Amino acid sequence: MKKIIFVLLMIFAVIFVLTPIYLMVKISLSPPAEILTAHPSLGMHAITLKHWKAVIASGELLPPLSKSVIVALMSVILSLLLAIPGAYVLSRLPYRISSALLLFIFLVRMIPQIEIALPISVSFIRLGLLDTDLGLALAHTLNVLPIVTWVLVSSFKAVPADLEDQAAIDGCGKIRTLVKIVLPLSLPGIVVAAIFGFLGSWDEFIYAIYLCLANKTLPLEVYYYINRASFFIASAYATIITIPVIIVTYVMQKYLKSEYLAGAVKG
Repeated sequence: MKKIIFVLLMIFAVIFVLTPIYLMVKISLSPPAEILTAHPSLGMHAITLKHWKAVIASGELLPPLSKSVIVALMSVILSLLLAIPGAYVLSRLPYRISSALLLFIFLVRMIPQIEIALPISVSFIRLGLLDTDLGLALAHTLNVLPIVTWVLVSSFKAVPADLEDQAAIDGCGKIRTLVKIVLPLSLPGIVVAAIFGFLGSWDEFIYAIYLCLANKTLPLEVYYYINRASFFIASAYATIITIPVIIVTYVMQKYLKSEYLAGAVKG
């Protein structure tokens, strides 16, 4: 009975998550006559690429798309460079100390972004980073760094301490142990952290409003069309936003293998 309830709950969760995505794709691929009716159907009886062609023909897709990709990749790299050494140290501290420090890091995440975005924009004007990819990536790093650190701490804690002891006996220092042993064994956790970092930067909106003046990101472009154009075009843009997320997740899922640590201390 419990198994049946669990399966039903999982089916409900999947339907709950996928229904908005399906409706978004349906609107972007449907002619107006199929949607603008008193009782629109859930099925896709007619498919048109008119809305997608309008998005591509506008010439306003590639610049925000490329900017979002570049900024997301830069924020992932910056957050990993900062989080890996910090998370490694936290993972080797006593539980109470590491938990308290992680909680303090997450307090930064709890501050409303709009309260941080304005001071950051003022500082970036002075530094010449306003409306630049680097400036936006630095701002996004503030947003994704706590979750990336949290994932990496959990991943590093899963690496057996015996491996580090053996490396120390063989003459490896802390940095070499981190690079040669801990990081390869923690690859699944690093991939998960990178995915979270990419997603956190990809759909970020508040910082983009304050820090992007001439060159908009893709979420800002979608916001523009939601307010000033038809929701068919907006749905096409929103569907395009999800495609890189699906591609990144699909490509990197091969690294998400829990058995990487299996047998690591044997022999």
